[in-house]
Amino acid sequence: MKQIDVKEFISAMDELEKERGISKAYLVESLEAALVTAYKKNFDSVDNVKVTIDGQSGEIHIYAVMDVVKESEDPLLEISLAEAKKIKKTVKVGEQVDVEIKPKDFGRIAAQTAKQVVVQKIREVERDMVFNEYNDKKGEIVSGLVQKADAGTSIIVDLGKLEGIMPLKEQVPTEKYKVNDKIKAYVVSVERGLKGNPQAIISRAHPDFVRRLFELEIPEIYEGLIEVKSVSRDPGNRSKVAVYSKNENIDPVGSCVGQKGVRIQNIINELNGEKIDVIEWSEDPSTYIAASLLPAQVLAVDVKEEEKFAQVIVPDDQLSLAIGKAGQNARLAARLTNWKIDIKSESQFREMLASAQESEEDELDLDEDLEENLNENDEIEENLEENEDE
Repeated sequence: MKQIDVKEFISAMDELEKERGISKAYLVESLEAALVTAYKKNFDSVDNVKVTIDGQSGEIHIYAVMDVVKESEDPLLEISLAEAKKIKKTVKVGEQVDVEIKPKDFGRIAAQTAKQVVVQKIREVERDMVFNEYNDKKGEIVSGLVQKADAGTSIIVDLGKLEGIMPLKEQVPTEKYKVNDKIKAYVVSVERGLKGNPQAIISRAHPDFVRRLFELEIPEIYEGLIEVKSVSRDPGNRSKVAVYSKNENIDPVGSCVGQKGVRIQNIINELNGEKIDVIEWSEDPSTYIAASLLPAQVLAVDVKEEEKFAQVIVPDDQLSLAIGKAGQNARLAARLTNWKIDIKSESQFREMLASAQESEEDELDLDEDLEENLNENDEIEENLEENEDE
């Protein structure tokens, strides 16, 4: 029976398949399942109902799937063999036969259900498309308008096709966000939220936010002539970025800083004044670790490769600069290089050497005393043995 406007329904399915990429067969299958549910709900039906839709004509047929028996005792589930043969001549007892049902007023229910299914499937496909689009942007920088900015909670950002959520831990402590502020952020991940709606988890505190800003601002990095080897960051306060170029004619640090600091200033402005130390990466640990402690000067670096531990000596007047306020500079250098770093001033190091030398001398004196004691003991034992012999 033709329960809904056939031409309109078929045309709608063809259009969705062509423009939205929603499979016509998938739509038909979804609608059939939805119509079964709608029929059961409205006609108190048992579970032996099925619905078929002709994908070409759009005609809808509802059937009760009946068990074929000699004599029917349950008219809802069973059909006698004699009645079943009127539908299918070759049917036998123990098989099943589809008995068409023509419920009154089901056309309205079918039309309403069809509309709901089509709308639902469109939404699902659109959600999937947005999810896939932004999932491909994971690890990139996006821009959006702040929609909600309550202190101490997640910030909600309108990214156009979906919401961006910036949790408290991904916010920069020194920044304040206001509704309608246009901000840039780094896409950490894309997840499905309530009702399957995609949402992006974004960050302005992530170290890779700085990395991506360098790629956007420094053409040589984007082109692959300069490589960002490592980034360590105290969001809102200071970042350290290690850069490297295989081309000896390229100054990686100078290229990143730019003439009169123009290039690096654009990045600093985006980070609202966060200080950035750009250093040259080196495969030599001593050189790399010394550079990582900039702006402090380093006298010497003693490395223990197996332990990834470095003892660094700095001039006395550079100690506080090397360590930094609350240990910030040393901490960022350790994260940047992935080495444990112990910093000592030249005076402290000399005191350590003097102390070590004294310890060695004490040990030597102790050894001499011990030897004397042992010699004395040997003499006593010899005297005792002579007395025993007499």
